[in-house]
Amino acid sequence: MKVKEESEELSEVKEESEELSEVKEESEELSEVKEESEELSEVKEESEELSEVKEEHHVKPGEKPLSCSKTKNKLSFTAKHSIEIHTKIHTGEKPFSCDQCGKSFSKKHNLERHMRVHTGEKPFTCDQCGKSFTTKQNREIHMRVHTGEKSFSCNQCGKSFTCKQNWEVHMRIHTGEKPFTCDQCGKSFTAKHKLEIHMSVHTGENPFTCDQCGKTLANKHNLERHMTVHTGEKPFSCDQCEKSFTSKQNWEIHMRVHTGEKSFSCDQCGKSLSNKKNHEHHMKIHTGKKLFICDQCGKTFLLASNLKTRLTVHTKEKPHSCSVCGKSFSVLKYLQTHQKMHTGVREYMCFECGKTFTTAIYLKRHQRIHTGEKPYKCSHCDKRFIRSQHLKTHERIHTGEKPHTCDQCGRCFTTKSRLKRHMKIHAVEKPHHHSLRSRPDGRDQERKNRSQKSPALSVKGISGNNINLLCGRR
Repeated sequence: MKVKEESEELSEVKEESEELSEVKEESEELSEVKEESEELSEVKEESEELSEVKEEHHVKPGEKPLSCSKTKNKLSFTAKHSIEIHTKIHTGEKPFSCDQCGKSFSKKHNLERHMRVHTGEKPFTCDQCGKSFTTKQNREIHMRVHTGEKSFSCNQCGKSFTCKQNWEVHMRIHTGEKPFTCDQCGKSFTAKHKLEIHMSVHTGENPFTCDQCGKTLANKHNLERHMTVHTGEKPFSCDQCEKSFTSKQNWEIHMRVHTGEKSFSCDQCGKSLSNKKNHEHHMKIHTGKKLFICDQCGKTFLLASNLKTRLTVHTKEKPHSCSVCGKSFSVLKYLQTHQKMHTGVREYMCFECGKTFTTAIYLKRHQRIHTGEKPYKCSHCDKRFIRSQHLKTHERIHTGEKPHTCDQCGRCFTTKSRLKRHMKIHAVEKPHHHSLRSRPDGRDQERKNRSQKSPALSVKGISGNNINLLCGRR
């Protein structure tokens, strides 16, 4: 039973760790907003440059003005070239194209600035830390990091920002506005950059390649984040348990484990969660929506990461090996959890009874013994359970589902453990059959030896009269 519980615990750790990894991706996407804001700031710079053109060529006394009829406030220009540049805003004309990626621009100057993305040229350098930027505007925004200037504040939560664009993107969290929608699946996003990253899911395009391991990624930010796997860089450390993280966002999410902060509540069951992504994942439990289907076995999943993990079951791929005992795992997180068995590290302690655990998941589940919480409810008979795996097994009583089939005789069972117990019957019949599901444990041979020694179980050499006496017949 202990082995069974451990395997069930590991399966829950798998699901939770994959959710956490997706939370990390979601949280680190916040930093991508900065990149989006930089793009917006470039647009702002472009508009400012256009304003300068307008001022430079504004109507002077004695000159005949050239007016734009499209704008609400009638703008006038003295030079034909200036009004031609301006009208491109209305026509959408972008005659200058990048020969590297095909992106188009309305002005030659904007194309030249864009080319720095491909050449890597960053002529504007910060005199405080040496960081370089492609535009003067981006450097000015960066300088606010050193001055501490944050002029744009959220009136909902009080959070402050260095530039208006970041503030506008942040406000969509409160308003719920997601103006950028995927035309493939209908999913919406708060920022254009996030939509572009999402589109790689449909196109399969991963133009950024890691020069260490050859892994391809959808965008530059993900590549930079991936490189920390090779460098081992984790600059953000927890002062409570000394755990380190590759990004500030992951560190902030982790700190909620110690503070107990859970700002997101489920309106269906009242459960509280530490971040928005976990809340969204939890809500799928109530809706029952499982969009990700395994094409090998038909099993459905709430998360794409869970499907990815599931596929390793079919491919048998286990690239992560334990250096102590050689056991292999399909996911790095499982290996890290396993290694705590060798190191003896149990950093999570129950304050009620002092028992320690290797993961936060084990501790959380253990605490339900003290609180009496049983969050998993059967939809058929209202019976409740501490663990989701127990609920799944129980519901098979109502559905009649028996997913575990014996490959020897075709008999079906509700749990894998019952199938393994059944396989021992075939193991006795075929003592040299050593499959994983029918491995003899020696107890069958022991029973056979006992039966040969016991006269009550052996009828060899007993006369018919004695058999009648044993059976109570005269």
